[in-house]
Amino acid sequence: MNITVKKTSPATQATKVITDSTAPRQTGAKLVVRALEAQGVTHVFGIPGAKIDAVFDALVDSKIKTVVCRHEQNAAFIAGGIGRMTGKAGVAIATSGPGVSNLVTGLATANSEGDPMVALGGAAPTSESLKLVHQGLDGVSVCRPVTKYSVSVGASDAVGEVIGNAFRAAESGRPGAAYVNLPKDIMTAPCAHDVLMPPTFSGPGPADDAAIAEAARLINAAENPVVLLGLLASKLANADAVREFIGRNNLPVVGTFQSAGALSAHLLENFGGRVGQLANQPADELLDSADLVITIGYDPIEYPPSDWNRTNPRKLIHVDILPADLDNCYRPCVELQGNIAATLNLLTPLLRRANRSAVSDNILRQIISHREELAKAAAELVGTPIHPMRLVHELQPFLNTDITLSLDMGSFHLWLARHLYSFKPRQILITNGQQTLGVALPWAIAASIVRPAEKVLSISGDGGFLFSAAELETAVRLKQNIVHMVWIDGSYDMVGVQEMAKYGRTSGVDLGPVDVVKYAEAFGATGLMIRSPEEITPVLKRALDHRDGPVIIGVHVDYRDNHKLFEMAHQDRFH
Repeated sequence: MNITVKKTSPATQATKVITDSTAPRQTGAKLVVRALEAQGVTHVFGIPGAKIDAVFDALVDSKIKTVVCRHEQNAAFIAGGIGRMTGKAGVAIATSGPGVSNLVTGLATANSEGDPMVALGGAAPTSESLKLVHQGLDGVSVCRPVTKYSVSVGASDAVGEVIGNAFRAAESGRPGAAYVNLPKDIMTAPCAHDVLMPPTFSGPGPADDAAIAEAARLINAAENPVVLLGLLASKLANADAVREFIGRNNLPVVGTFQSAGALSAHLLENFGGRVGQLANQPADELLDSADLVITIGYDPIEYPPSDWNRTNPRKLIHVDILPADLDNCYRPCVELQGNIAATLNLLTPLLRRANRSAVSDNILRQIISHREELAKAAAELVGTPIHPMRLVHELQPFLNTDITLSLDMGSFHLWLARHLYSFKPRQILITNGQQTLGVALPWAIAASIVRPAEKVLSISGDGGFLFSAAELETAVRLKQNIVHMVWIDGSYDMVGVQEMAKYGRTSGVDLGPVDVVKYAEAFGATGLMIRSPEEITPVLKRALDHRDGPVIIGVHVDYRDNHKLFEMAHQDRFH
């Protein structure tokens, strides 16, 4: 008997593998996880539920570590922190209904802070999307206002496309948040398509040559140009070019809170300080003196133009990945849109500036002298509760080592953002876009994952601490050697100070006491207290050297001078 063997092409063989009933069936959920792996995702953070459990099940067979959190909001914070430090989107995952809505604050924070993250949310089956069902929610509509990209996967064939485009949206341009809605039936349905990856080489080049030449002409002709650094100036990929641009041309510079770390230590004499929140810092005087301002990686949400450029007719040069958001107080005459580092590398050699102007040089000398006086005065602050500037003074030496510092929002944040110096990109993680309470501890968890060889310190007020304090259990479970410091005063002080200035009294700001040492111990962490200024450095060293899980440090803080954060203009004097 003759037997005929029919040859098949490799493509036919590949199709047979997918359709063969004996092969493991690829589902939408499995393709989601394969797509995450292809994007280089190593961890996902979230809480499971019935509408998203197919994805959680697929994660079991992957290389990705699933980190269960105690609240979806904190999962989103951690994902955003991953994105800020790596430039690659962190991933949060939640079930439908309240699981998705709990992600919103984290998405809004990441989107306004320029932190790439992708959130995956479960959803009711497509056949029930218009019905009132258990945990029914239009997650796409809920998340659209706080993301760059918010879509629902409409069919199993679209899974790879949607996930690929979500990462591209989150990581490109000015980074931000993306949300993907994953209906339950599509996650369990067969899916024949493969992972969709972006091109190996993509992204913008430098700004237009003519625009660069015009910017150089304006800078060379200016009497007193000043650089204003924003968030993207502190991005690792941009920092070297920023430093060369400023250092080679001896330019005076100020920075927003989120630009922390963009400058190196040898440029400190060019640095007027940080600006933000209120136009009352010495750096604001330097910025105000400029006849030309060059903004680099700046977004108006960091420091609204109406606060620093309301009436000044000077020219503006905008250097950023995106075009400027034009308003009455921010109208650049030259816009250098493109890759920031590549643009600065072309602009820098065209400049012919060796000396600072007499005006900026005089202001900078005063700032340097004042900086030295303030450090000396801070070292002499004694007594308890402890003055914030004494804490700043004691913390500064720790920033010279391999340490990541994440800050929550509150009065303490202003003291640190204004007076604590960093010379490493993204060493200090500061919230300024939404000014969100509760980010510090989740960001510390993220830092411990991204930078396992570094020490990690996070700081919050006692008001913000309990917003995310339950995540201490996650840090304990992960055996992370992080340190979280709580500045205690028993109130939402930053709100109270502003209320007192407006109304002569406070409302709704007083809190009850929390024993942070016992709180830490209840979670299996270590709790310590700083009881005098002399104990600050020894306790911090002991905590940072601890290698048996998280440490919580409490310190009672004297906030009697906090009103000066909002009152003083171009000076800081504490007594």
